[in-house]
Amino acid sequence: MDTSDLKKGMKFMYDGQPWVCVDYQFVKPGKGQAFTRTKMRHLITGSTVEKNIRSNEKITTADAEDRSLHFIYRDGDSFVFMHQQSGDQISVSKEAVGEDADLLVDGLECMITIYQSNPIGVTLPPHVTLQITSTEPGMKGDTASSVTKPATVSTGATVNVPLFIGEGDWVKIDTRSRSYLERSKAPTS
Repeated sequence: MDTSDLKKGMKFMYDGQPWVCVDYQFVKPGKGQAFTRTKMRHLITGSTVEKNIRSNEKITTADAEDRSLHFIYRDGDSFVFMHQQSGDQISVSKEAVGEDADLLVDGLECMITIYQSNPIGVTLPPHVTLQITSTEPGMKGDTASSVTKPATVSTGATVNVPLFIGEGDWVKIDTRSRSYLERSKAPTS
């Protein structure tokens, strides 16, 4: 595969390591050889680097795929996900799930990255709806929109919410920034 074939989200091998393309830009300077300025994330470690890959360099696709699976339960230090149609189950290590483990709820559809038949990463949907289990009550008259307080949600995660949110309320949380988005209704099964 040529460097001109790179696209966002493409998984490829570079220097013997698996990477995913985060961003790229083809550069043709006035002098010298053209190259592709590539921002790429390592599939296993998660580190992000920027590399200039010369136009004549060949890269190969990585033996990696993303599968849409539903979280079903936690089993010790691993998390079990299931394919809805086939019923196939995959056990994913705590390390591969990372800090998002405390936002997982039963039935949540996630993208599991599998490299050489091993699950190496979990990507949660952009937002989840969770119930507040404990938080300090807001003071009457506290309506300033930028003031927040910590709250514990049903999965055990702690997020900052506006003062008007109370125990038992359902909130939508951005999984990428772990921030409050809006008050919500209880999800329907």
